[in-house]
Amino acid sequence: MSARSALFFIFGVVSKRGVCEQATFGDRTRAMEGCVKEANKQLTKGERTRRNIVAKAAVIFNQRGFEGASMQDVVEAVGLEKGSIYGHFANKEALALEAFDFAWADTEQRRMANLDLVPNAVDKLAIHISNYVKTPILAGGCPLVNTAVDTDDGNLALRERALKAYRSWERALVNILTDGQSRDEVRHEVRPQSVANFLICTLEGATIVSRIDKRSGALAYAQENLTRFLDTEVRAR
Repeated sequence: MSARSALFFIFGVVSKRGVCEQATFGDRTRAMEGCVKEANKQLTKGERTRRNIVAKAAVIFNQRGFEGASMQDVVEAVGLEKGSIYGHFANKEALALEAFDFAWADTEQRRMANLDLVPNAVDKLAIHISNYVKTPILAGGCPLVNTAVDTDDGNLALRERALKAYRSWERALVNILTDGQSRDEVRHEVRPQSVANFLICTLEGATIVSRIDKRSGALAYAQENLTRFLDTEVRAR
């Protein structure tokens, strides 16, 4: 397992247990390394092996999709015998589900970084948009877009996992907007779920366009227009 993948995986898991929750974006690497050391103290060799498999598989599934990736691809990336991998996962689907969870946890953490540095709800959303546009994520691009497209008429379990991720993202933005309304930072006539859905759909749509035409500037345009929308239509006066 590469050091980079290990840091991403363990940070995503451990931060949910209260470790390194206060780390800022600029301190992420040091915080991650501390999380790795802390988590590894409590891991067995088998648990470290499992995390290694998941981290490597996440990249493969994110780049190639469920049908396009094979267990042999995972075997070659991890450097273990196929039987060893099946000792940890019952089948390819079980591994793909856990790999998606890893990919999404890392992506979500990056996109939500630094929101606690500003008190205003609209400013939090602006930072979130900037994180989305400017912060590199897992190789292969947004795991939500990739999985949604890959499983549109395919694996039902993965599609359900992608839907769960989307709803979690939407709920996080709705909570920011609702809290902002309670503090008179967001206009009271604004519908939080509608705005959250609009932000997500615009960013994910721009992501798809930018993958088709890398010179389109779609994500930069999305950030510019969404920021203007927040200032003119969402921010309380």
